[in-house]
Amino acid sequence: MPTLPIRCPDTELFHQGFGAIRTELELPVSFSDAAIAEAVESAQRGPVLPPDVPGHDISDRRDIPFVTVDPPGSRDLDQAFSAETRGEGYRVFYAIADVAAFVTPGGAIDTESFARGVTLYSPDMRTPLHPVQLSEGAASLLADQEVQALLWTIDLDAEGRIENAHLARSLVRSRAQLDYQTAQERIDASTDPTEPLALLRTIGQLREALEAERGAVSLSLPAQEVVGQPDGSYGLTYDVSRPVEGWNAQISLLTGIAAARIMLDGGIGVLRTLPTPYDRTVRSIRQAGLALGIDWPEGLSYADRVRDLDPNIAAQAALLTQAARALRGAGYVAFNGELPELRTHSAIASEYAHVTAPLRRVADRFANEVLLALCAERDAPDWAVERLTEIPSAMGRGVSKDRKLEKAVVDFVEAVVLEPRVGQTFSAVVVDVDDEDDRSKIQLRDPAVVAKIKTAAAPLGAEVDVRLVAADPTQRSITFELVT
Repeated sequence: MPTLPIRCPDTELFHQGFGAIRTELELPVSFSDAAIAEAVESAQRGPVLPPDVPGHDISDRRDIPFVTVDPPGSRDLDQAFSAETRGEGYRVFYAIADVAAFVTPGGAIDTESFARGVTLYSPDMRTPLHPVQLSEGAASLLADQEVQALLWTIDLDAEGRIENAHLARSLVRSRAQLDYQTAQERIDASTDPTEPLALLRTIGQLREALEAERGAVSLSLPAQEVVGQPDGSYGLTYDVSRPVEGWNAQISLLTGIAAARIMLDGGIGVLRTLPTPYDRTVRSIRQAGLALGIDWPEGLSYADRVRDLDPNIAAQAALLTQAARALRGAGYVAFNGELPELRTHSAIASEYAHVTAPLRRVADRFANEVLLALCAERDAPDWAVERLTEIPSAMGRGVSKDRKLEKAVVDFVEAVVLEPRVGQTFSAVVVDVDDEDDRSKIQLRDPAVVAKIKTAAAPLGAEVDVRLVAADPTQRSITFELVT
């Protein structure tokens, strides 16, 4: 991964800038005293059954060898994975944090989590959805901590297709907290194809094949990430995912697909949706591909063409940026009784629901309580049903703020670390052209910067040299000009 050299020794400048962004976006800096008191009390008390949930035995599944796989340093652990073979097929065990066992409906934490919508991540801190006493403590699936969790048991056939799925409360214990690199190393070194981490690879690859068969869209867009440096400053990279990250994501997708089917069969729930791209949008993307010299035979679908594009090849990086236009408009839809007209997520090519990250998304806590009721063949609790219609707007606000925060942070770090390099020339690729605005979007090879440039001279996909004219951290702006 290319990294941006740091030439700003004033690390406090970064923290001041991140703080200014949070203030500008009106991000909460803490929880109310009432919410913190609730969190401390519920953490000390331990998990309980939420209101209106009938008492029943909670199964003891501490025998299952769960592990968590997350970015380094994570403490808000929503999911733990395990699996075993089952005849010619497989059984996936997926434990999800039981947030509803700690959050009182209508209480201070419930109210503040709805106002936040999602956990927000700045390079120097988290703005959590729930107080850390819960999100990084009592409710988190930390290693060697016995916790009450929501346990998915999903049976798959030999090809990885869902045969059965069930959700119930259980007592579980994670055996290890792995980051992506460690998990990848253990999988690569494994000699037992039946151990859970080896099965993560097997099942992940099967689900990836089914994803392609469904016509799902997978874009290898180079994502900009702000990363901490050893000296306390920050830099930029283009993230390159390890295979295990994709396999791990497939388990979450698998669970979301199973959850959506159960909710649709039960006539109640909340879905994550994305409209099918307009034909004219796909035609425009195909025309851009052909103009870039990329082979796109008649009849080859949008999903099949973009799946194998390489962001390291100039023309293909440009087409990936164009292809992302077709994936705009994702949202949430809640229903109770009459099924929604839009039920699918076109990029996943399936019905889909967010249910695997209740510590970080407010929607998941309510969706999971509905699912528990459906799987137990009982009515969902009133407190969950009554809030379903509020989830789309709450999540919309949270996701919007998350995108604004991410963009502002990247723009700021770009300006800070590029300021000493004004006047230098960089190699770039033109990845988007706006003829009406006479502007193009360029992607630098190294450092990891994406910026706009005022020019109509360079065609889409062209490899160009650009000169840095200005970088202003206060305005979070950078200006390039084409070198002719």
